[in-house]
Parts: sequence; structure tokens; C-alpha cells
Amino acid sequence: EMVDALVYAIVSENMSEAETQSVMRKFSDYFLDWNDLRVSRAEEIIEILGADRPVTRDIASALTRALRAVFDKYNMVSLEVLKKAGKRPARQTLEKIDGVSWFAVNYCMLISLQGHAIPLTKKMIEFLRSNRLVHPDADEREIEGFLTRQISADNAYEFYALLRRHSEAQKKVKSKKAKVKTKTKKAKSKKISH
Repeated sequence: EMVDALVYAIVSENMSEAETQSVMRKFSDYFLDWNDLRVSRAEEIIEILGADRPVTRDIASALTRALRAVFDKYNMVSLEVLKKAGKRPARQTLEKIDGVSWFAVNYCMLISLQGHAIPLTKKMIEFLRSNRLVHPDADEREIEGFLTRQISADNAYEFYALLRRHSEAQKKVKSKKAKVKTKTKKAKSKKISH
């Protein structure tokens, strides 16, 4: 269902794929359905998302706002009507839903409507910039537009999945390098102090 993709997108925009899959399993165990999530307190959602941090509060808020907006528009928590509307009207409708980011719109277009879109998380954009694959001053929409012109619709999902995997793996490598540098500095300072 398209609303499944919407919920997944809102969570995964600021969490890794592994974290998002874990959260989605917890959601299915905890909530009866997306309508139950829609009427839940933010504290309940944050608890499932993990620690109470600004990012988890933002996700919880975006989820409830988006699901409320869907319910208010269609009198149910479903977006299946958009599949019949066509890709352009579906995109326009998604863009108007409160709590739905550019990433979430593109994710829904790619996953649910097989549209030509490449959703980009902040980590993915950072990866592209740090590897000099895009102009350093380009914003999210410019980068997304550039990539959709370079990557065919048939390859868009595979490209998204690979780019996401590499961007999340790069962060792990950077954090490991930072830990090694910290340990090395501590070891050097111990030698100097003795």
C-alpha cells in the first residue's frame, strides 16, 4: 500500500535502512494499523523510535501530521486512490500533505508508483558531495533533478538502493576511523605523560 511506503519514507529519511526496518517491525507489533498510529501520542511513537531526541520527535510529529492529513482528505488512512489518479496528480497531492518531505514524495513515487524519482537522504547527499559526484553548492532538488536525468527510470530503484547502502556504509567507516584516531591520540598522550 502506498501509505506503507509513506510511513517507511518518513522514518527512513533520518534513520538507516536497518533502523527503519526494525522500527517498522515494532510498529506492526505495537499498533493495530496506521489509523492507530495516527491517533497515538507522540511519546508512544518516540519510545518505539528509540531515545527521545530531536530527530525522533520530528519523525513522530511528521508521522501523525501526515496520517491525519491523509485521513482528513480521504476519511481513511489510505492513499490507494492516488494510484488511479496518475503520476503527476499523485505527486501534486503528496506534496501538499502536511508532514511529507521532498524525500518522502520521491520515495512514494519510486516505490509505489514506479515513477522516475530518486529519493535522497541527507547522508546520500553528503556522500555525493564528499565524493565530488555533484556540484558542492547544489541543493537537494538540483541534485535529484541531475540524477534523474542521468539515471533511467528502469534503473532508478537499483541506483537509489546502492547509493543509500554506500552512503550508510561510508558513515560507519568514518566513525571507525574517528575511534581509531581517538585511541591513537590517547595512547600517545599516555606515553608522553609517563
